[in-house]
Amino acid sequence: MSDTRRLVDKLWTYAGVLRDAGVGVLEYTEQLTYLLFLKMAHERANRPLKPERIVPEEYSWQRLLDTEGAALETQYTLILQGLGRQPGMLGTIFRKAQNRVQDPAILKRLIHDLINSETWSSGGDINGDAYESLLSKGASDKGSGAGQYFTPRSVISAMVDVVRPSVEDTVVDPACGTGGFLLGAYEYASKDAAHMNPEQRQHLKASFVHGVEIVDGTARLAAMNLLLHGMGDARGESLVEVKDALLDDPGQRWSVVLANPPFGTKSSITMVGADGREAREDREIERSDFAVTTSNKQLNFLQHIMTILDINGRAAVVLPDNVLFEGGAGEKLRRRLLTDFDLHTVLRLPTGVFYAQGVKANVLFFDKKPASEAPWTARTWVYDLRTNKRFTPKKNPLTRGDLDDFVQSAKPGQPREDRVESERFKSFPYDELIARDKVNLDILWLRDESLEDLDNLPAPDVIAREIVDDLTAALEEFAAVADALDALDAKETSEA
Repeated sequence: MSDTRRLVDKLWTYAGVLRDAGVGVLEYTEQLTYLLFLKMAHERANRPLKPERIVPEEYSWQRLLDTEGAALETQYTLILQGLGRQPGMLGTIFRKAQNRVQDPAILKRLIHDLINSETWSSGGDINGDAYESLLSKGASDKGSGAGQYFTPRSVISAMVDVVRPSVEDTVVDPACGTGGFLLGAYEYASKDAAHMNPEQRQHLKASFVHGVEIVDGTARLAAMNLLLHGMGDARGESLVEVKDALLDDPGQRWSVVLANPPFGTKSSITMVGADGREAREDREIERSDFAVTTSNKQLNFLQHIMTILDINGRAAVVLPDNVLFEGGAGEKLRRRLLTDFDLHTVLRLPTGVFYAQGVKANVLFFDKKPASEAPWTARTWVYDLRTNKRFTPKKNPLTRGDLDDFVQSAKPGQPREDRVESERFKSFPYDELIARDKVNLDILWLRDESLEDLDNLPAPDVIAREIVDDLTAALEEFAAVADALDALDAKETSEA
């Protein structure tokens, strides 16, 4: 068994212990994040070469090691509160942190048996990968509701391979979740680390990526994920900003955007675009950089990404099917994508990829271009990985190997004129796309085999059972997410 697998299994075992004590998977991972950070700070403060104190002595890991019983719970709470008032990365990780482990005996086991027995800050990827694997396990747990923050790493890897971020880039994810896209971009760019000069290495570590996440708990998971993989400085500025990315134009521009914005059509705010219309919700925000007004969250994120992407920058964004065919604001944005941007590739993702049931999504790859009278999109290539494909998150998950043909067909780094059409990869010229009804980009050409062989359908009772199973799974997923949102609302209300 690999060291990473051993450590993940060990971490996950304690998740079961805490669940019996009333601590959910997300809360458990939060507590691990606090304790791991304190242990890492302790290791750096006591290393033989260039010791470095990250947290004040009164908030140190040693204080937890030296305390037992009810005093341990009190000491832990004081440490969380004190570090939550610190600036930078410290403040992001411990922002509004609370102790959810009420049993001092379990807390002691976490500190002594689980965290203190391992080395976390030696710079090796093993422990960083273990933390990343723990996040993946949490996302796959139906009761956690964490899947909404987690993009399958196979999808991230393929998107990064097509975009090809380098150390010369700056990468942003305006809805970063647990930081998977930022980590993927960093790992890809790090392949050339041996040939980088000191300034490039410093940029890669400290300013290469930037994330925005609206949920405090998820932002701390992202910050810790990046830190464990060698990104950022424990005492420096946080690479993850905690806010609603849609509130305003940040002013900064990035050369690469990688994102999977939250699904769901409604926003909790009123967006007013340049057209002057209002999409009424709870509160109003005027974005003069938005071309259209809509309450559709994905369309607003798409407009936000259009804004923050630098000229000649590259974007790869996961968006649901409705973005490809919805009329009104959706049509206007598709027209703008085809004219002001180079929408060069669309990947139709199969269902069963995400942990939420029945999600139909696509990856849009586009480049931002300078102003021009002529449209920038010459032709859009569509890769259909959905028709006649079937995946499930657990029993038959989408692997990176399933995406190899798409990446090879896209020919990253080569002229797009070198691309070759195949059964699943077709190109469509601008004139044909812009002439489609409502500029509908939900393009199909493969025949769905499941709809053709009507003479060999399963028995009615089998079909009925499959329908019931699918509905049951969907209802369970809906209930799990609803419970997680209720718990989050209750937590935020108590903290307020």
